[in-house]
Amino acid sequence: MTTTQFKRYTHQNRMLVAVDCIIFGFDGTHLKLLLIKRGFEPQKGRWSLMGGFVTAEENIHQAAARILKQLTGLTDIYLQQLAAFGDPHRDPTERTVSVAYFSLIDINQYEEQISHDYSAEWFPLKKLPSLIFDHKEMIEMAKEKLRYKAAFHPVLFELLPEKFTIPQLQTLYEDVYNKILDKGNFSRKILSTGLLIRQKDKEKNGSKKGAFYYKLDKRKYQLKFNSFLNFIPNPEVQVK
Repeated sequence: MTTTQFKRYTHQNRMLVAVDCIIFGFDGTHLKLLLIKRGFEPQKGRWSLMGGFVTAEENIHQAAARILKQLTGLTDIYLQQLAAFGDPHRDPTERTVSVAYFSLIDINQYEEQISHDYSAEWFPLKKLPSLIFDHKEMIEMAKEKLRYKAAFHPVLFELLPEKFTIPQLQTLYEDVYNKILDKGNFSRKILSTGLLIRQKDKEKNGSKKGAFYYKLDKRKYQLKFNSFLNFIPNPEVQVK
């Protein structure tokens, strides 16, 4: 049995396929984004998302996972495809379509693993530098997607350390939504999910009374990941 050999599609333009990774992290106070300094032209030396081209031997998701590991050394972390960006003029060098992914990591756990080969640096979302190409547009879309996901699913727990306090969790939600949340309502709502296991020890840096540490019940987390949590904040309450 012979294998049929197909010719290439005729009269079609060729283009490159790239992947860009939008890496969110939380340091206990601010939601941040990991950026690198671009090491080649065009726009060498400017801040950029971590990206690369898809090779002939891998699919797009494999390329995103490879690029993420290349920068952070991490595997098996939250990684989701966001959208494809294909403006004909987005890259001045050559026609390139980029598929953007976003991932969520705990800064404190992995800070030392971040590769210094790319001059990588964490930036607060409210203080991002000027970026190359359409990377700002990618980030804005990723922020909206993260807000949507966090409103319905407990996805923000991916950003937290193993032990955390409810005030830390509330700070994270407030940073994601750029809104102030009522402490009592937030605490009641998050505890009502049954996802948290209270620990015996407290975090006492914030006050003399301190706040109990909690751990995520990972079994319930997996079971309830697709459940409706209704964490959409009141849109009328803004952070000043």
